[in-house]
This record gives sequence, C-alpha cells and structure tokens, in this order.
Amino acid sequence: MAEEIITGLDVGSSMIRVVVGQIVPDDQGKPQLHITGAVAVPSQGVHKGAISSMEDAVSSISKALERAERMTGTAVNGAWVSIAGHNIFVQESHGVIGVSTHADAEIREEDVERVIEAARTVATPSNYEILHVVPKSFTVDGQHGIKDPVGMSGVRLEVDAVIIQTLSSQIKNITKTIYRTGLNIDDLVFTPLATAEAVLTPRQKELGACVIDIGAATTSMVVFEEGDILHTAVLPVGGDHITNDIAIGLRTSLEVADRVKKEIGNAVPDDVDRKGQFQLSDFGSEEQEPVKQRFVAEIIEARVEELFENIDDELRKIDRSGMLPVGVILTGSTMHLPGIAEVAKRVLRLPSTIGKPIGVSSVIDEVQDCAYATAVGLTLWGFAIRSAHGKGFSFLNIKGVNQIADQLRKWMKSLIP
Repeated sequence: MAEEIITGLDVGSSMIRVVVGQIVPDDQGKPQLHITGAVAVPSQGVHKGAISSMEDAVSSISKALERAERMTGTAVNGAWVSIAGHNIFVQESHGVIGVSTHADAEIREEDVERVIEAARTVATPSNYEILHVVPKSFTVDGQHGIKDPVGMSGVRLEVDAVIIQTLSSQIKNITKTIYRTGLNIDDLVFTPLATAEAVLTPRQKELGACVIDIGAATTSMVVFEEGDILHTAVLPVGGDHITNDIAIGLRTSLEVADRVKKEIGNAVPDDVDRKGQFQLSDFGSEEQEPVKQRFVAEIIEARVEELFENIDDELRKIDRSGMLPVGVILTGSTMHLPGIAEVAKRVLRLPSTIGKPIGVSSVIDEVQDCAYATAVGLTLWGFAIRSAHGKGFSFLNIKGVNQIADQLRKWMKSLIP
C-alpha cells in the first residue's frame, strides 16, 4: 500500500500545503491518481521561498503532515517537494555524444542518459547546484526536432536542454528541514514545473502557454511552446506586497489590511460602487475613519498592473509579448482576489484564465482550488515518473538533486537517535 501513495508537499511563504494521492485503477483497469487528502497550515520559517528559520519550518511542516495523516488514515513516508525562490538561475545547454555500437545500431535509454549528462557539464557557479536538466529536443545524425530518440538508428546524438539551477545552500536547507520532520524526499521539483503539470494539457504546452503562480512573497512563471520549456523566471513580488500597499494607503496594520484585501478587495475599480464605503473598525482596527472601497481597489490595481508589466518584460525577452495562443493560466492563493484575470488580460494582451488542477479525481473540494495547483502538480509529477518506469525515456526521470539529497539523508539519519 505504501508504494501506491504519492504525496506532494508545497512549501510556501504563507502556507504549507500537503496533497496525498493514491494510485487506483480506473474503469478500464488503467492506473489513475485519486486524491485522498489535502490540507494547509500557516507557514512559518519560510521567506520568499527559502528557509529562514529551520525550527519554525520543521514545526509547520510537521503540523501539515500530521493533519494529512489524520485525514487520510495513511502514514506519509515520502513526498515530492516544491522549491522556488528568486535565486533560480536558468541557462541553455547543448550535449553531444557518439552512440554506443550496439548490434542493432539503435539508440538506447543509456545513450539518452549519457547525452543528458554531457549537457550537464556547463559552467556552474561554485555556490549553485543543478536542480533539473530538462531536454527540449534531440538531434540524431543531423535530424533535428526529435522528442524521443530511443529506438532510432544513428551514430551521433545531440540534445538541447534547459539547465535549472539554484543556490546549494537553499537545497541543503530545505532538504535538512524536511529530513528533520522524519519525511523522506522523493525529489525536489521547481515550483512552476509542478504547477504546469497540474493546470496545462499537452496540447496547450504544444500551442504556447504561460503559467503564472502568484504566491504570497514571490511570483513564478514558466512559458511552454511546442511542448518545450521556453522560459522561466521567479519575481520577488507577490500577494503580500498588495497587503503592504493597502496597509500604507489606509495607514493601518497589516492584519487589518489583509482582512480588507480578502473580504472586499477587487483589482478592477470600475467593478466597485463609487459610493461604497466601509469602516476600518469593521475589520479589527481601532480607527473609525470611513474608507471608500474604490480607493482600496485602485491600490490593488496599481500593484497588480506593475506585477503583470514585469511579467510582460519577461515575455518580451523571448519575443512572446502578446503572442501566446493559449495565453496565461493564473494560479496561486492570490487568485482568490476578484478581477486579477481581467487585469492580466488587459496588461499582457493575452487570454487569461484561472487555472485549476486537471487530470486527477477526488471528492475533496480543495483539490479544485487554484491555491492547491502546485501541491496537486507534485503528486502528478510523481505519478508520471512511476508510470514511466520501464516504458522508455521521459524527462521527468531526470533528477538533478539526488546525489546531494542522498548525502544529506545519510547525515541527518546519523544525527537522529
């Protein structure tokens, strides 16, 4: 039973989310993922996607895991864990090898693994670690655009890949934190890739789409085209910055500003009654001053517009500003704020929709919440890897942090009495 459980652990700056999935047969007997548990607890010890206090983070993650185990009645022993932060570094790489001389002259999985290892040999800063090596396309004897070369004949194999790197200290800190909870790490997954796994179909990745995950402290994005990763970035701006702006504009506390944002906030001032007012005292403030709802909406709109302008700058770097057929898929807890999709559509000049997890079955309502997209995507990532075992090459099988994770696992276990 333990082998049939797949857990996704989304370590966010404001919330820790755990989604537990189980592999079950569908009507045709084929394996599918069924979500049996989804929990969220407030996050402490995490700042902008990185561990800022290990003790607080261990406590928060432990609480989330305990709730997940109580909800599902199943022990959670391992998890696929998200990793983000604005220190992510992405670069292109190219690998070339001579194909091993087999009797049948076919390219095998070990040849693919060797060429990807060749692509890993890039100039990496001394304080950075490779998180993912994602193949974009292969070339066999000069034939370009091959997605899966296994089984083909050729003597020269090349690969164009995307190398995703992050600070070694960030990997070590999150790894040590999770091992201290007693949980094993199946692998670390870059947050935008996990989110895209949950909200994008293969067809959308082929046509061209951008997934934008607006978290509390950071906003991550990934652009797909022709099924490949075209660009990814993490911006140090999120929903907390909207709260800060409201607090400054209304001269009130962050707690009051957060309640105002969540209960009456709107990113489109025209959708708010011009004469509508409220009292700050209704949201926990000692002030009795009346405030216009439209004024709050204008504050929110200004920050959201700035965020999407920064995203448009990223799209402009790859000549895709206003030129993605599928448009943008928006996820994250900040998407609970009304009107954000409309602002995205106007600023980015692209179709904008709120992304919800697809490809899973569940009776739990939270699974359809866009805030759970990353956690659900992590379980889908794990499910895809387990399903791909023995079925040929899949880039999801390429793990970038296993070696360092194994070292830390042994070191942490030596400290546990």
